[in-house]
Amino acid sequence: MENYLEFINRPQEGRTFRAALFDFDGTLSLIREGWQEVMVPYFVEVLSAAPGAAGETQAELTAIVREFVDRLTGKQTIFQCMALDDAVAERGGSRCDPMIYKDEYLRRLYLRINDRLEGLRSGKITPEALLVRGTEEFLQKLCDMGIALYLASGTDQPAVREEAKLLGVDRFFGEHIYGALDEHATACTKELVIRRILSETGLTGEELLSFGDGYVEIELVAGLGGYAVAVATDEKTRAGVDPWKRERLIAAGASAVVPDFSESDRLADLIRNRED
Repeated sequence: MENYLEFINRPQEGRTFRAALFDFDGTLSLIREGWQEVMVPYFVEVLSAAPGAAGETQAELTAIVREFVDRLTGKQTIFQCMALDDAVAERGGSRCDPMIYKDEYLRRLYLRINDRLEGLRSGKITPEALLVRGTEEFLQKLCDMGIALYLASGTDQPAVREEAKLLGVDRFFGEHIYGALDEHATACTKELVIRRILSETGLTGEELLSFGDGYVEIELVAGLGGYAVAVATDEKTRAGVDPWKRERLIAAGASAVVPDFSESDRLADLIRNRED
């Protein structure tokens, strides 16, 4: 695959990476594939009921919702719910506890993905069917190389940990699996994890890699001088690059783009600075 690994910026010669931060949903896991198809219509439904939305078309409201949903992807779900509350208030609607929006969104989401979860629990669905291609092989290579692995997600922590276990990838991260917690509802999980990595290990930003499909983790790691790899998986087909993901992740600061982890040897060479 000639175009498997696309460089925006190559790593500097002699650069050493010691830790890697992974996003979960859409980067490793496909359990929640299609979550936007649940969130966006629900949010548009809520926004349409605001008094000031009467003069806006469904297409206009959908564009407004998509903008903040996409921009906040990678942060905890509550941030998108807070943005919805602001959009409702701007149109003369009553303020609402964003947790109410989050709870209803999750109720609708689980209607979509519950069969996947039950299939994994019962063994009717294999983990490989709901993992991004090459995930296990690549994570094992990183472990063999001595790279410390961290997983951070905007999904609630108990759910992330259960889903990582169902997919069999929890063993690669140990206790370093982090998700959204109520006590940190308004703090970005990924920013907190990055701070922890740097403070506890003494690493510099330049020694940090990240792999993700969300704007947030790419921007955060790139801003620290880390090397951010966009995993622009087409989640529906599990093959090739999603052009929309690619474009927005490059704009966020990604230094390289891959469709998945199927060519783990080439990715390992990238980390060793041996990619031709």
